[in-house]
Parts: sequence; C-alpha cells; structure tokens
Amino acid sequence: MLSINLQLVWLFVLPIPIACIAWTVTHEEVFKEPREYCIKKSKSCQHLLERKFFYLFTCEYCFSHYVTLFFIIVTNYRLLMPDWSGFLITWFSLVWIANMYMSLMGIIRQDIKKEKATIKILESENTTASDLLKD
Repeated sequence: MLSINLQLVWLFVLPIPIACIAWTVTHEEVFKEPREYCIKKSKSCQHLLERKFFYLFTCEYCFSHYVTLFFIIVTNYRLLMPDWSGFLITWFSLVWIANMYMSLMGIIRQDIKKEKATIKILESENTTASDLLKD
C-alpha cells in the first residue's frame, strides 16, 4: 500500500492521461469519422445495449469510466484501502477528477475559440478601415 502522500499524487496525476484519452476520442478531429459512426449507431440500433455501447464512445463522461477502469487495472492503484472498496473509491475519484480536467479543457478551448473569433473580427474591421482611408 502506498503512503497517503503518494496516493494523493497518483490521484491527481493519473486522471491526466484518462482525461486526455477520453477527450481525444470524444471530441477531437482525429476520431471524427468513428465518432460520427458511433453517434449514428447509438440512435439507430434496435437493441438498447447496442445503442448504449455506441453511445459511450460519444460521451466523455461515460467513456472516462472505461478508460479509468483500464488504468486502474494496468496500475493496480488503490486509494485509501487495498481491497475492493479501495477499488471503488479509486474508480469514482479518478473519474471525477478526470472530468474536472476535461471541463477545464472545454472552458479553455472555448476561450481560445472566442479570442480567435474576436481577433478575426478586429482584423476584418482594421482591413475595412484601412481600405476606406486609402480611398
């Protein structure tokens, strides 16, 4: 069993790759085609389990549970207790923190998009103003 200090380090470091993978699969352009396929299948499959299976690849919150499970199995990390209860505490704690990281990522990306749009508008206005001054 890790010391409490080391457990806390793991608690805040391990969600970084979890959030990275969950965000990339559910939001980024590199997975756009598979994600669109999953969206279509999550709406059109006849069986509930099929629809839910495909949906989990489109929702960062849902997908983060499975990515977290993978990382817990690979690292054998347990928080507070070494048994199954430590596993559950670990699983939900990592999911929660990973989703906080993804929320921050979403806010930051939104701010960047907003700033780029503002810059584009200002550049457009400056170009128009300089064109008017030339005439």
